[in-house]
Amino acid sequence: MSLDPLLALAGVADWLDAARESVDAALRHRALRRSGGALAREAALRSAVASAALEGHRYEVEEVRAGTVTDPVVQGALRVSVALDGMVGRWTTAPRQVLARLHVLAARGCAGISEAELGRPTGPSEVAARLDLLADTVVGPHGRVPVLLRAAVVHGELLALRPFAGPNGVVARAAARLTMMAGGLDPRGLLAVEIGHLEREPEYVGSANAFRTGTPDGLRSWFAHCARAVESAAAELSRLADAMLTGERGRANELRVD
Repeated sequence: MSLDPLLALAGVADWLDAARESVDAALRHRALRRSGGALAREAALRSAVASAALEGHRYEVEEVRAGTVTDPVVQGALRVSVALDGMVGRWTTAPRQVLARLHVLAARGCAGISEAELGRPTGPSEVAARLDLLADTVVGPHGRVPVLLRAAVVHGELLALRPFAGPNGVVARAAARLTMMAGGLDPRGLLAVEIGHLEREPEYVGSANAFRTGTPDGLRSWFAHCARAVESAAAELSRLADAMLTGERGRANELRVD
C-alpha cells in the first residue's frame, strides 16, 4: 500500500515537517548526552500512564511511580512501554508477531480476556486481511514517505480495526511509537507522544473517528492531530531535559559550596 498520495493532501507535508523540526530540536538538548537513559525511563512511565488514561484508566504519574496502582490496564501499558526498545528490530521484519506480543503484554490480566484470546486477532476475515496489508506497509519500501506519516497510518488503522480483545488503544499507540523508533525519528524512545494525545483527548477521539471514514478531510484531521501530539511530546521532552540539567547544576553548586 503506497502512502505517497497522502502527502499530497493539503497541509499534511507542512504539518509533518513542523513536527519533525520540533523533534530534532528536542533531541539536540545537551542534557540527553548524559541523562538520555533516565529520560527514556521517564518517557516510558509517562507514555504508559497516558496510554492507560486514554483507555479510561486514569491515574496520576506519581501514583503509578510509587507502585500503588494495580489496575491491570495500567500494568499492561507499563509492560508494553518497557518492552518497546527490545522490539524495534523485529517490528520492521515481523510486525504481525510484534503486534501479537504487544497484545499479550497489554491485555494479560484484564477482565473478560481469556488466555486463548491473548495475541490473537478477533473478528471477521476482513480484519486479518487489513492487518496483512498494514504489515506490508510497515515492512515494505518507504521511499520519501516521512516516518511520522507511517506512524500515524499504523496508529489510525489499528484504532479503526480494533483487531484484539481488550485494550486495543494501548497496542495501537505502542505500534506508532515503534514505527517512530524503528524509522530513526526517535531511536532512543524519548518521545512520550501519548501525552500529546491525552492533552487533546476529544480531538484525538474525533480525528481517529474521522480517519476511519477514509475521506480526505478525515485523513487530514488525523494527520494534523498526530503532528500536534508529536510537537507536544517534543516540548515535554525539552521541559524534562531542562529540569534534569537544572538539577545537575544544583547538585554541582552544592558540591562546590561544600
